[in-house]
Formats: sequence, structure tokens, C-alpha cells
Amino acid sequence: MGTNLSSWNIILSFLLLQMCAQEIEGRSLKYDPQHLLQPTSTAAVSSYKSSHIEHMDPSMNIFFRVDDLKAGKTMSIWFSSKDNTSASPPLLSREEAESTPFSSKQLPYLLDLFSFRKDSPQAKAMEYTLRQCEHKPMKGETKSCPTSLESMLDFAQTVFGSDAHFKVLTTNFNDQPIVPLQNYTISKEPEVIHAPKIIGCHRMPYPYSVFFCHTQESDNRLFVLSLVGDNGDRVKAPGICHMDTSQWDPDHIAFQLIGVKPRESPVCHFFPQDNLVWLPLH
Repeated sequence: MGTNLSSWNIILSFLLLQMCAQEIEGRSLKYDPQHLLQPTSTAAVSSYKSSHIEHMDPSMNIFFRVDDLKAGKTMSIWFSSKDNTSASPPLLSREEAESTPFSSKQLPYLLDLFSFRKDSPQAKAMEYTLRQCEHKPMKGETKSCPTSLESMLDFAQTVFGSDAHFKVLTTNFNDQPIVPLQNYTISKEPEVIHAPKIIGCHRMPYPYSVFFCHTQESDNRLFVLSLVGDNGDRVKAPGICHMDTSQWDPDHIAFQLIGVKPRESPVCHFFPQDNLVWLPLH
């Protein structure tokens, strides 16, 4: 049985609350341009080469080994502060998104639309996102860059089936302020999430909300981990282990960060707070 209108509304409302949507009036998009400088996407990591590791952004501390998945394991992990979500760019309706070009060929027009100089950091971030979204998918990968909630739901239905029911996982914090980078200990055995297909949606740097959503046919294992930080912060976060990395760039920074052999070892990572993990319901 397909997802009815009421279910769609519940999902949309949930995501609107989770992603801190802001009011949009016509073409006057409200956003914090500094968000374009925040590398919050695990998809963005694909362009990081090992030569950059000495100047690595601390937000890259999201990777771990598959044998780290055990109670009592302590890791240095980056989770952005809860306060950062207030600066998240707005979510567009389908109509608004479709009325705005989303193409690297239209970059000069877009930079003028959002009042960015072509040599500005924001312009480079926008170009990066557009190039990533236009890049050919890896073998066995299906991807999309939704620019609205409706288009994200359309992609989920394409992957899971038009009659599928599904749920969304996100990283959740307790009420205490979060110190972005600190040591976290896995407080109990990780919960294994069994799913035939998984969609990861990573927020990309852009003036409005754009997500890099993808699913892979290769072996991926999903977990939910309960973590306790050195200062007492508690986080419940989904983490995924990519068991087959043979198609990855051998210079992918994750291999060096966790000290494993390129293309021959699994790589695991946490999902930042503003990422979404979609799962079909049985």
C-alpha cells in the first residue's frame, strides 16, 4: 500500500522541523552566506586528497574503522554545535526550486542572483556543489541532488519503490551544548539496522538547501551508536560502514585518516547533524 497524503504531510513536517526551515518570500531567499563555508557534507570529503591532511578541517573527524564498532571504544569525533543549525539555509518548495537554475553553466547568473563575487569563497563553494552534483556516479551508485523536500521524496520513491513506506534517521543530541570536537566513547553495543537499501543525504554548501543523496549496490552496513563525550555530552548517531571501497579514489583522505590500505579496506563514517538517512520500512 502506498504512502498516503497524511503520511507525506507527517514526513514533510518532521523534516521541516529537523532541518530548521526558514521563511521564504518570492525570490528573496534568506540565508547566511557563511554557511557556504561550512564543509558539513560527507560527500564533500571525496575531493579531499591525502596531501591535504596537514591542513585538514577538524570536521573531517567523522571516519572510523569497522573494528571500532564495540562498546567502550573511544574516538575523536566532530559533531557541529546545535547552534549552527540556526544558520542553515532555507528549504525551498518545488516551485521555488524549479524556478531557479541549478547548473554550473548558469553559475555567472547564479552568482549575480545571490550577489557573490566570482572570486569569493562562496562562489567557489557553489561551483563545487554544482560540479559534485553533475559528476558521473560511481559504478553501482544511484544519486541525485534534491533542491526541495518534494524532489527528495521523489528520489526515495525511485529507490525504494512508489508503494514503499520509509523512515528517516538523523543524529540527535541531548540538551547540553555540544563541544564540536572531543573524544566520544561508545556507551553500549551498536544497534545494527537491517535494510535492503539505504539512502544517505548530505547537505551541500549552497545559498539554499541542497542535498547530495545517493545509494550504492555494494555492501553497506548501517548502525545507530550511543556516544558519551568527555564533557558528558550524549549523542545518538547513525553510522555506516562501506565494506567495498574498490571504486573509491585511492587518494581519498579517509584511508589515511583511519590508517587503512586504499581500496582494500572498509571505511565507516558518522552522519553529521544536518544529514538524513532514509530506510524502507518492512
